[in-house]
Amino acid sequence: MATVSASATTGPKRRWGATVAGIVILLVMLFPLYWMINTALQPESGLLDVSPVPHSLDLSGFSSAVSEQGGHLLTSLAVALGAVVICLAVAAPAAYGLAQFRLPGTKSIVFGTLITQMVPGIVIANALYSAYVDLGLVNSYFGLMLADASLGIPFAIVLMRSFMVAIPKEVIEAAEVDGAGKLRTFVQVVLPMSRNSLITAGLFSFLYAWSDFMFALTLNTTDDVKPVTLGIYQYIGAHVGDWGSVMAASVLSAIPAAVLLVLAQKYIAAGITGGSVK
Repeated sequence: MATVSASATTGPKRRWGATVAGIVILLVMLFPLYWMINTALQPESGLLDVSPVPHSLDLSGFSSAVSEQGGHLLTSLAVALGAVVICLAVAAPAAYGLAQFRLPGTKSIVFGTLITQMVPGIVIANALYSAYVDLGLVNSYFGLMLADASLGIPFAIVLMRSFMVAIPKEVIEAAEVDGAGKLRTFVQVVLPMSRNSLITAGLFSFLYAWSDFMFALTLNTTDDVKPVTLGIYQYIGAHVGDWGSVMAASVLSAIPAAVLLVLAQKYIAAGITGGSVK
């Protein structure tokens, strides 16, 4: 009885300890976000004079950020959405082929796909710049979409392949018996069944493109195509004393990604774990 009682007492203590530790870690991770919002609400304060708690809600920093960075936010949104479309259009068929067709060297292809994510971004950006000059894609929306899509394609292929491998072959064979060809089976059967992985891959591709700075800096030599990451970078140089507006622009740039993560969190969990169980 004493042993049972002791273990029953230790259980709640461990749970409380884990909860407290989790809250502390969460607060530490969220502190930079809080300080960013706090600084944005105090646009008249210097960087070293920011109060830990804002005394009033001064939204002039956000007004300045919207007027000066609003166009860059729209540019980032257009480029990120275009990158998602390109990424999924390339990665989904590639993942299906690697998952369902008996292609020689499939494992080597998947391994090579993972290796591409280890190449430093500056190396890829410099190589792309030379090719883009010849192709006339420098300072273009499509060129930046294509470059940003390359960031998400390897991850999307690996993720969707692991999910499509788990699709029962009987389902695909049944569609083919009913007269569906390879393309129709892929579009009408495989893609709907892979919805969670598609959403997950698309979201990560959006985040890669939304937060891209290297390609935006390297592949653009004018202000024709300026994402918000590049806008904030140049904004700091021009208004280094106005940290309230800089932080306000950073808060605004974080909102779309945060909203998408909240809306798609259940699909992300299902998409990441879906391919692990067959």
